[in-house]
Amino acid sequence: MNDLDTAQLLIEAARGAAANAWAPYSNFSVGAALLMADGSIVTGTNVENASYGLSLCAETVAVAKASADGRMREVVAVGVVGGMTGKDGIEPILPCGRCRQILNEAAQAGKRDLKVWCSGLTGGPIAEYALSDLLPHAFGPANLGIV
Repeated sequence: MNDLDTAQLLIEAARGAAANAWAPYSNFSVGAALLMADGSIVTGTNVENASYGLSLCAETVAVAKASADGRMREVVAVGVVGGMTGKDGIEPILPCGRCRQILNEAAQAGKRDLKVWCSGLTGGPIAEYALSDLLPHAFGPANLGIV
């Protein structure tokens, strides 16, 4: 599978996940899809909470699911979409700073740089980034001598 096919597959999986977002306060749905080393996909969606600080981002949920299944080291790429529910959302949405750090943990655990593909909730262009470009000089397990 080439990069374009992989990007489209992940973006569509992320859109499917975003349809299940729990976003009653912001109405901003986000979906994430992780490509695993074996070609399988793990998804996550944002989960808001009335105590706003307890809300979870889609990327964090997806990485937590992968970790819960013992697959943290297998993440090779991620697709992220987001936008206001019920509105055309075609501008690419990028992971927030916290999610970049969470994704970096998976990247360093797997000893690889992750490709990050981003798009809007309902369509639009797919933007491609390397996680290392989104989070230069990242702090992670390597700084602690763990990886």
